[in-house]
Parts: sequence; structure tokens; C-alpha cells
Amino acid sequence: QVQLVESGGGLVQPGGSLRLSCAASGTIFAFVNMGWYRQAPGKERELVASITAGLTTNYADSVKGRFTISRDNAKNTLYLQINSLKPEDTAVYYCNKYSIPYSSWGQGTQVTVSS
Repeated sequence: QVQLVESGGGLVQPGGSLRLSCAASGTIFAFVNMGWYRQAPGKERELVASITAGLTTNYADSVKGRFTISRDNAKNTLYLQINSLKPEDTAVYYCNKYSIPYSSWGQGTQVTVSS
């Protein structure tokens, strides 16, 4: 059973930064293509960034140039550096595999951007 635990969210002002972390267990993390997702109130969950086992990254157009996904396979941890935060980035952020079948979703970490 794969377990995913997200952390690092918080309340920040527009223009601020956060670094989200996702600790994974129960899988051979290094071989798994991973993604960061977010779900804003009243909206569907969306993929915002992905990273393959070979370290190829991709980003949604809405976050390109502001978000950076990375991974530390030795620590079984996925990261998302978020810069230049905007109010529309407010959401619960989740990590999971990049494609189906997904692992069980963690509790996510709340990011709130507000002045």
C-alpha cells in the first residue's frame, strides 16, 4: 500500500513562495513518474506539474515559470517550489503518480494566497 503525505502549505501573500513536500512510502519511488495536483474550491482536481523517473518535467501553462517540481529518490520525497504566488493558486495540493492507476490520495496540503 503506497502512502503519500503532503506538507509545506500555508497562508502567504501574493508574490510569496512556498516549498511543498510529499513523502512517499510503500513503493519503489525512484521508478515512478510523479505529479503534483491541486483542487480549488468548486473545481476539479488538476495536474500542475509532473516529473518522470528520468527527471523530465512538465508544467501546466498556468504555473509555467513559477513552479518547479523536483524529487529526491534517496529520501523518497517529491517537492514543489512555488514562487510568485497568485490568489488563483489557492487550493489543496496533492501528490500522486502521474498516470492511472493512482495510489490512494493523501490528505493534501492547503495553500492559501491572500493579502
